Amino acid sequence: MINTRLKRTRLNLVIKRSLSKPELLKKYGIEKYNLHPHYRFPDSVRDLIPSNVPEYITPPGKNYVKQIVRALYYFKQCALIGPSGTGKTHIVYFIAELTGLPIWEINCGLQTSTYDLFGRYIGLGKENWIDGQIILWCRNGGILYLDEANMMKQDIAARLNPILDTRGHIVLTEKDNEVVNRHPYGYVIISMNPFSSEFVGTKPLNAAFRRRMSVWINFDYLSVGNRISPDEIKLIQKRSGVDEDTATRIVRAGAELRRQYKAGDLPYGPSPGDLINWAILIADGSTPLEAAEESIIGTTSDDAEIQDIVRRVIKSFFT
Repeated sequence: MINTRLKRTRLNLVIKRSLSKPELLKKYGIEKYNLHPHYRFPDSVRDLIPSNVPEYITPPGKNYVKQIVRALYYFKQCALIGPSGTGKTHIVYFIAELTGLPIWEINCGLQTSTYDLFGRYIGLGKENWIDGQIILWCRNGGILYLDEANMMKQDIAARLNPILDTRGHIVLTEKDNEVVNRHPYGYVIISMNPFSSEFVGTKPLNAAFRRRMSVWINFDYLSVGNRISPDEIKLIQKRSGVDEDTATRIVRAGAELRRQYKAGDLPYGPSPGDLINWAILIADGSTPLEAAEESIIGTTSDDAEIQDIVRRVIKSFFT
């Protein structure tokens, strides 16, 4: 451990060897779930396999990594549901790296056309066809990650249904009804925020599409209210360099903001990344309140009254 000081702020830099891939597989209990046995993905898609993704910190008593990998192994698809900032996208990329799978990400909240997703001809005539993201995934395999799935257009969900059931194929009506089969190592993960009025654009998931997700995993924050995770405190220390006392105060403040968010009193609960950003500014010499003004307060809302609520919470932990 290396100790130093910056403007009355103590930095603790902990140098720790990262676990190797075999060690991580053993740690999460997923060694037996090989998602592409004896198969090497073609070089054309190997760049889509993530690398150097920080390890996902799992809440106490949970093993989201094993739950997801096991669901893919047995059922080829699963759904993740939880508020923003609980690490749903992070864990998908972490699992893709652990299992060596390329990832095809689609944000369903964007106005993505069927041409972008399934393909289209370019130019005149029918000579130059370009596959869309979903067809590329069908042909090459890996993880199709559908983020904000409950903002998906109904016509797109309907076209995905045959891929996700026992038929395992899609008919490209745009390309003379070509039948494209789902790759044997093609997996699907969808994620979404809970359906509510606060998440503009969300709607109940298409019933037929919902039934094709065999496993549903609910995500929550590491620390909420009086439940404080020592792992989150260590994470803040490791990523920012602040001392343990400061990291503890940051996590306690974040946990209270999350409690108020879940109670409907705030529009957003801070993610671990938000808390790390706040901590980095403190480590750089700003006071906790100055750093909060530049980070956590503005992240929560533009509304002056809501920002005042956040300030009061932060002051209660740093005075």
